[in-house]
Amino acid sequence: MQTYSVGDITEYIKDLFDADRNLGSVWVQGEVSRLTRARSGHWYFTIKDSHAQLSCVMFRSAANRVSIDVSPGAEILVHGKIGVYVARGEYQLVADMIEAVGGIGDLHRQYEELKRKLAEEGLFDQARKRAIPTFPARIGVVTSPTAAAWHDIQTVLSRRMPLVEVILSPSLVQGTDAPAQIVRGLQRLYRMDVDVILLARGGGSLEDLWCFNDELVARAVAASPIPVISGVGHEIDFTIVDFVADLRAPTPSAAAELATPNRDDLLLDIDRLRMRLTEQLGDSLDLHSRELANKKEWLRWWTPLKRIEADSRVLFELRGRQNRAISTFLTRLHERLTSRERALNTANPAQILGRGYALVIDERGDIIRRAAQVSAGQRLDIQLAEDKIKVKVDE
Repeated sequence: MQTYSVGDITEYIKDLFDADRNLGSVWVQGEVSRLTRARSGHWYFTIKDSHAQLSCVMFRSAANRVSIDVSPGAEILVHGKIGVYVARGEYQLVADMIEAVGGIGDLHRQYEELKRKLAEEGLFDQARKRAIPTFPARIGVVTSPTAAAWHDIQTVLSRRMPLVEVILSPSLVQGTDAPAQIVRGLQRLYRMDVDVILLARGGGSLEDLWCFNDELVARAVAASPIPVISGVGHEIDFTIVDFVADLRAPTPSAAAELATPNRDDLLLDIDRLRMRLTEQLGDSLDLHSRELANKKEWLRWWTPLKRIEADSRVLFELRGRQNRAISTFLTRLHERLTSRERALNTANPAQILGRGYALVIDERGDIIRRAAQVSAGQRLDIQLAEDKIKVKVDE
């Protein structure tokens, strides 16, 4: 059985809250209770209705921007992000804006209605969002030429990628005329050869950013043939354009950073690649140098002269073996010849006669082997080793 710690479970739940886009930007209406303004400037309070209550925290930077009176029992609209306070294991609303119930509530309802409508049409689906090009050559920007956002974007782009060409398509970014100008600004860039579009402006109130919640603007961004990065407001600000755009950046400067690679990082990558290539080339050269040395050594023993010398040694050895074989063969033949000569000499009649024997031959030349072959008065020849004697048989 797997066991989890309290911290593990709480962190897991926190991650679930952080991953939920609907909880990342919500407006909640309720009655204020248990309001505490800490010496640090942070506000801690609860908003409730007849069914439930929700703990809220508003940090000093956001609390300083609140323009209405917030007191226990007041009905207010609170904007923020639902998160988990891990230390207590409680969920809470981290508030960044408080408005009075009324006009701002109408804007909030319009915002939620349009958000729900476009979401149902699939304009927020991740599947339709396009990748931002890694190395854009031309970047289009839709913003006000007098806005701080334009200056921030230029500063970031000149630092990160000074070679990129930046094309401003000027537009109002606040007021009733802003939506139509933003649409025209986008459409101008659609006809140009740009790689990515930045739609940007600095922070402000919900009313200030309302042109980026306009349906025509949202649909123009959704219909863009070019990837669009939204950089509207501060990190806590969410507009309809943020959900429709291919990529949402928390600020205009962040949009410029997301649109370009960092030149310094690229230079470091190039240096690393150069070092790796140098090492690989060095290893390859060492390997091929060893192979070349081995082949040169091999060739040194297999030059034509060395081959002739080796074949000559083989030929000399074969010739020696042949001569030895012929000599042995001739010796054997000579021995056989000598043996047969001895045998012939031994059987030679002259040799026999030389030992004192004699050969008796009658007149017809027949050899006399028995006395019965001759008769008295018959003449015979006696052949000695050196001479011949003629005799007559007396008896």
